[in-house]
Amino acid sequence: MANLKEIRQRIRSVKSTQQITKAMKMIAAARLRKAQEAIVAKRPYAHRIRDIIATLATRTDANDHPLLAKRAPKKVLLLILTSDRGMCGGFNVNTGRATVKYVAQNEETHETIELAVIGKKGQEFFRRRPQYTVNKEYRGILDAVDYEKAKMVGDEVISAYTDQGLDAVHMIYNEFKSAMTQQVVVEQLLPVVPEETLEDDVATTMLDFEYEPSKADVLDEVLPLHVNTQIYRAILESIASEMGARMTAMDAATRNAAELISKLTLKYNRARQAAITTELMEIIGGAEALKG
Repeated sequence: MANLKEIRQRIRSVKSTQQITKAMKMIAAARLRKAQEAIVAKRPYAHRIRDIIATLATRTDANDHPLLAKRAPKKVLLLILTSDRGMCGGFNVNTGRATVKYVAQNEETHETIELAVIGKKGQEFFRRRPQYTVNKEYRGILDAVDYEKAKMVGDEVISAYTDQGLDAVHMIYNEFKSAMTQQVVVEQLLPVVPEETLEDDVATTMLDFEYEPSKADVLDEVLPLHVNTQIYRAILESIASEMGARMTAMDAATRNAAELISKLTLKYNRARQAAITTELMEIIGGAEALKG
């Protein structure tokens, strides 16, 4: 039977861990509220930009702009969004698995698949798997996130797409559904493939805009804005998902710690009772020996 001192030390250790997980849960809950407010505020703008692109799509050709040009996906870049910190359940592992699955399913059709990774945990994940080509590791993006940081990533991705011969860029990240639910999605970023719009008036659909100063200038402004906005939205989605996953994981860890403390306390009481019984038996046995 385990030593009473060892059991007491184990109980103290688990209680200390429980206090840490409880504090981390509370911190994650506070940050989740802020992250959720940020993504809820950003989604309408991101969706409106997408609607504008969809409207322009009915009046433009794929050759009107390099970001609209469709090619056979031979050289592909995956933009992976993970977190800088752990203790968030399967949040980072699920993103890594989705990336591995994508590569396995498309390695025959894609000549090269390179990765650009945001988040230390994703970077560590792929450093342990040298068979994957990591083209870029972004650092400091998740500290005080703002649009300018997303724009920096977007500008580099657009530059790589137009100057380095990329055929497609996809984002892999956790989409925030609720505090309990996050869904890993693989979303095409480039070339820009806007959703089709349905308009009741066919004549209106066929009418073209008057572009000022020109169609090329408008596309040069709107398409990069669309790409940068979607990256910013994906980062906010990922952060909200991370906080939700961490809050859930820490809540589960706190409850597990409580169950373990209960079991250890029961074990301690049994061991203590056994020790008392043994001492009583020894005393009684000694007393009987003296009588004899």
